[in-house]
Amino acid sequence: MKAVMRSLLVLTAALIAPLALAACGDASTPAADEAPKAPPPPALTDAEKAALLAALPAPYDAGDLENGRRAFARCRSCHTITPNGPHMAGPNLYGVFGRQAGSDPKYSYSHAVRNAGFAWDAEKLDHWLQNPKSFLPGNKMTFAGLRDATDRRDVIAFLKVETGYRAEP
Repeated sequence: MKAVMRSLLVLTAALIAPLALAACGDASTPAADEAPKAPPPPALTDAEKAALLAALPAPYDAGDLENGRRAFARCRSCHTITPNGPHMAGPNLYGVFGRQAGSDPKYSYSHAVRNAGFAWDAEKLDHWLQNPKSFLPGNKMTFAGLRDATDRRDVIAFLKVETGYRAEP
């Protein structure tokens, strides 16, 4: 009797599993109302990163990318920086420079950020990173800020190099 019950359970599981998986859909196929995502660009070489850094406007052209990467580690628990990367507690920052604050429809911004009325540039990000609460009161970011100006410069240089920023010709 136990062997028959065990066989029935195995057979039932074998029949139900494909149906359950089929109901989930194929995650690799975009929904009809969703545009297919472009493949991420290839990773930059160290030489390409150095060239991008050198092309940045002052003072970011003097940034230390390694220090920027280390300082940005405090931000990684809430933000991703990869193309098509997920939103976390904070929005994905890929392509942030030049983007209107609070404009990504797939992220739930605070009222303050949605209505900020500016596009992100290095100067605004520097003030934001120094003290997010005083720069834009009412935002939901809990980060206290980066007090050190060199760390802020380096984080901004790092983000410009790593998030697809390209200087206007």
